[in-house]
Amino acid sequence: MTSVALALPLADEQRLVAEAGRHGHRVVARCSGADDLAAQLETARPELAVAAAAPQYLSSRVVAACDAIGVRLLVVAGSVQERRFAATLGVVDAVDAPFEWAARRGPADAAVDEETRVRPARAMPVPVRADEPTRRGSVVAVWGPAGAPGRTSMAIALAAELADAHAFLAGDRAATIALADADTHAASIAPALGLLDEAPGFAAGCRLAGSGALDPAQFERIAQQHRAGRGDIHVLTGLGRASRWPELTAERVSGVLTAARDWADVTVVDVAAGFEHDEELMTDLNAPRRNAATIEVLRSADLVVAVGAADPIGLSRYLRSHAELAELVEPDRMLTAINKVRSSAIGLNAAAQVRQTLARFGGIEAAALVPWDPAAFDAALLSGRALLDAAPRSAARVAIRELSERVRETTSSRIGVTASG
Repeated sequence: MTSVALALPLADEQRLVAEAGRHGHRVVARCSGADDLAAQLETARPELAVAAAAPQYLSSRVVAACDAIGVRLLVVAGSVQERRFAATLGVVDAVDAPFEWAARRGPADAAVDEETRVRPARAMPVPVRADEPTRRGSVVAVWGPAGAPGRTSMAIALAAELADAHAFLAGDRAATIALADADTHAASIAPALGLLDEAPGFAAGCRLAGSGALDPAQFERIAQQHRAGRGDIHVLTGLGRASRWPELTAERVSGVLTAARDWADVTVVDVAAGFEHDEELMTDLNAPRRNAATIEVLRSADLVVAVGAADPIGLSRYLRSHAELAELVEPDRMLTAINKVRSSAIGLNAAAQVRQTLARFGGIEAAALVPWDPAAFDAALLSGRALLDAAPRSAARVAIRELSERVRETTSSRIGVTASG
């Protein structure tokens, strides 16, 4: 008897559960969505997972979990759009809906599994034309605790440095550097760069990802270009109204990040401070989560730049939140950057005191320290430009440029350039 996990619309789930026993199957998990299925795969360890080809039930996490533990994945698609969505996740042989346990066999079903009498939808790379080089870019999340440590300023400055450095260093083509605002509480990249945000680019990407229609051409359409040094930043603006946060579900955000890897060489994502699950105690389990976007970005990112403020309150907040962040992000994917370093708030030899505090109370070594330079950041904000253009000789800019070099050490191997540039 084959053990099966289901992630399907309720009517389909109830029908298959009622018929499973007659066809030699045992349903061990009935999942409400993709996140639930990914979690159940680890605990129930079914032999087969059946999921609908929709963002609510299928995600890159589900595909990766199936690949990791050897669970056969069967994806059920009821439309062309659903097949396209499955293809973006690497599933190229989805079966037609409605799915039945004992499907009618024919000559084309030679590969049907004799025990389950269904054809497993194997996760395979989506084929590309030989003249279209595949990009598997990196995702860099910029996070920081509450209290305005400078997350957005850091994200903009970091993306600008990467765009400037990579402008002519990607072989026979220019590198694409993207900057996305996934803050569901207070998106601010668009006003900081003087860009229009009536049609939020990141939310548009989420909607397209939800329908399986997000591709490089759509990214080029919804992103706004912003000049930064010798290169350009492709900006996906954030929500103009915070009340629209339910549009940024975990599944949609995951879809955007997956598609972005095939469009941009490096995608810098600005996220909100909170990543707690407290809202699950107060709302229906199937309701959207406001912190889901932040959690998904942090889980998916190749590198998380964790930003803190260099004052007694800011360091205390950072160290407490850093301990919680470490439960979500592995140490080798995390880089600490302490912003606003100044003697007026820390005392003499502020940099040494900050490093000593981080090492003593957080076990954090080799943190990047960014000096306090409000005049430079004000000039950038006033002109709607990145720090490297508004104040190229600023001490803060020099520190962020050095930070970008460390980020490039992580991302350069994906785009075939050296970190030294």
